[in-house]
Amino acid sequence: MDRRSAEKDDEASAKERPTLKTLAFMTGLGVTTVSRALKDAPEIGAETRRRVQLVAKQIGYRPNRAGVRLRTGKTNVISLVLNTEREIMSFVSDIIYGVSEVIADTPYHLIVTPYSRSQDPLDPIRYLVETGSADGVIISRTQPNDPRARYMLERGIPFATHGRTDMGLVHPYHDFDNYAFASEAVRHLAGLGRRRLALVTPPVGLTYYDHTVNGFADALSEVGASEVPFNTVSIDHTIEQIRTRTAQLMRRDNRPDGIVSCAAAATLAVVAGIEDAGLKLGRDVDVVSKQSSELLHLFRRELLVVNENFRLAGSELARAVLGWIGGKEPGSLQSLSTPGEVLPYRG
Repeated sequence: MDRRSAEKDDEASAKERPTLKTLAFMTGLGVTTVSRALKDAPEIGAETRRRVQLVAKQIGYRPNRAGVRLRTGKTNVISLVLNTEREIMSFVSDIIYGVSEVIADTPYHLIVTPYSRSQDPLDPIRYLVETGSADGVIISRTQPNDPRARYMLERGIPFATHGRTDMGLVHPYHDFDNYAFASEAVRHLAGLGRRRLALVTPPVGLTYYDHTVNGFADALSEVGASEVPFNTVSIDHTIEQIRTRTAQLMRRDNRPDGIVSCAAAATLAVVAGIEDAGLKLGRDVDVVSKQSSELLHLFRRELLVVNENFRLAGSELARAVLGWIGGKEPGSLQSLSTPGEVLPYRG
């Protein structure tokens, strides 16, 4: 098909796309009434709203976003900004699912704005703000003094962070209590008689690194256990790097008899390294790991797990952004998930 034919097809498709006038004709109502019914305006009767929305769904009506932006100055877009090289797929899919569930019955659409390791994390935020591409933004990999959060606060852009900052500035966030996770993991291992513990940390520089390391250290002091340093890797390293360095660690005389891991993918590598060293999980060493899906016990039943719900995180972040857009105070749009108990395999 040549370019002219393609352009004609695009023009024909645009002309055939259902409009407010199409809906008005099919329902026998005025264009203004139809528009208000689609927005759930309270002055339009419930039966009329239901009928208009049903017809709109049946004929595949979608608002013209360019027109909406011209009329209202809004894009009806929420942007989820992700580092595509660092985020694991289960995190991405679950966050997207959670956000999508919340915005499904709103005029808003989700777009994912990716960036790579070679980019400044502020670059995609500048682009979204300077081009007016989104009404609200969700970011992850939050830092204690996060320039992205400061930039959006200074420009009045509604946003929410997955993780907290430590800048003395108020903004919406959702976080998992990693201090509590690390503390409880240490207590559980100590209860099993484990006294020499190692930690596979989050990446240095992120806020939840500080929370995790502090929870781990405080609980070690509480239970009288000691730390076996394992600072040559974090959960951001490759599977092979974590596996190799775990095997090296486990071949030492002062090897740990308990390990706390902050991500399921890293835990797979940790277990492989333990077994490479000729040791047995559950006998020579116990491992407590976070997981976002119930997969680790399918891999090794001896693993001890704590669940982190990324779908919930996505839902809370979407509610926070929509709440700020809707006029709620940012400080009222903050939530923290508390980890559940450490779970052994239960068959």
